[in-house]
Amino acid sequence: MVLIAMAVLAVSLPFAVLLSGGGDPTRASRGGLWDFSMGLGFGALALAALQFALTGRLRWLTHPFGADIVYCFHRYTSLGAMAIMLAHFGILYIWYQPALGVLNPFQARWELTAGRVALVCFVALVVTSVFRRLLGLRYEWWRYLHLALAVVAFGAAIAHVLGVGNYTAAWDKRVLWGGVTIAWVALLVWSRLFRPWRQTRNPWRVVRNTAHRGGVHTLELEPRGKPLRFWKPGQFAWLSIGRSPFALKEHPFTISTAPERGPNLAFSIKPLGDDSARLTQTPVGARAYVDGPYGAFSIDRYPDSQGFVMIAGGIGITPIRANLNAMQARRDRRPVVLFYANTDWPGTCFCDELDAMQEDLNLNVIHVLEKPPEDWRGEQGFLDAKIMARHLPEESRVWPHLLCGPAPMIDATTKALHARGVPDHLIEFEVFELV
Repeated sequence: MVLIAMAVLAVSLPFAVLLSGGGDPTRASRGGLWDFSMGLGFGALALAALQFALTGRLRWLTHPFGADIVYCFHRYTSLGAMAIMLAHFGILYIWYQPALGVLNPFQARWELTAGRVALVCFVALVVTSVFRRLLGLRYEWWRYLHLALAVVAFGAAIAHVLGVGNYTAAWDKRVLWGGVTIAWVALLVWSRLFRPWRQTRNPWRVVRNTAHRGGVHTLELEPRGKPLRFWKPGQFAWLSIGRSPFALKEHPFTISTAPERGPNLAFSIKPLGDDSARLTQTPVGARAYVDGPYGAFSIDRYPDSQGFVMIAGGIGITPIRANLNAMQARRDRRPVVLFYANTDWPGTCFCDELDAMQEDLNLNVIHVLEKPPEDWRGEQGFLDAKIMARHLPEESRVWPHLLCGPAPMIDATTKALHARGVPDHLIEFEVFELV
């Protein structure tokens, strides 16, 4: 609700500015539809500015909700901003075409061309993000393109608003949009210059690369500067190996190490495409950079819970495993029921480790295989309410439920938990589709 309120405020504030008066006194009012179109333009600009905060890794913003929720919200509000921009242009094109002038950028006024550049760049930004895999864009190159389009789009939009001058001629309106511009530039400097520079002063070194079944590799890093501090089990960090932190080629991975067993950090990586296959082959001695911690998928949010239900799908086991590692380090004997869903047994990661954990923890692991071997005696198919009912005690309805895996699995299991009577505030999930 807080994120939604921020988006509503971003869109509605420009309309409040319009209603406060102070437009260009030399320009006569053109009616309510014209004012509405201007409000849409300002609202789209404010919503676009909000995207830089949503993707800026601001801990005060991501910690209460979880980074995956914030990034998903970023996707939807970006689509909303694009729709509002198109509506702003469409109203002018249909009902006020003379105000647009000629469309030829070599003949049009510069401020109008700037607006069209902003619109084209923002549409390209959204399209290349939504259809990145379909377009065959590699993750690292998409990040460069994404940043370039975002900077050009927002810069051109600011130039368009100030150049056109509708409702910005008054000094207080120019101060408002000047302040938005300064805040935007400050956020860019912080996230793209200062933060990477700070990372260069605290490099890490890969000291171990351990292979697991299913193609997963665990990289252990030791600090060569200041160690990471105050991370919670289940949180993640952005990891860059063998490249400068300015290169925009870092990836988010769960910190496997329990906070009690630092200062070294471990990250478990599965080669799922893009750059992850290269990372699994990282040699010992490679230099790395770590930016974190982020996320809120942690047992530490429920210190008074009597037990936990954990549900993992595929490589979504990594934050679950991190929380279990912390419980093991703390000798935490609260009961945990873990449902671990995978396609097949050879692709199921950390089986031996989970078996060993059952000796130290009050842990019950239920494997669910979509394609089980012929001699399989465990649960098979897809995880559903019937499977849960066979293994969950009645008292587990009031335990926190931690879910991590692909979005379809999260949706299906969340519905099953609701049918079981588990309230929303006891269902915590992390979707492994950040990028």
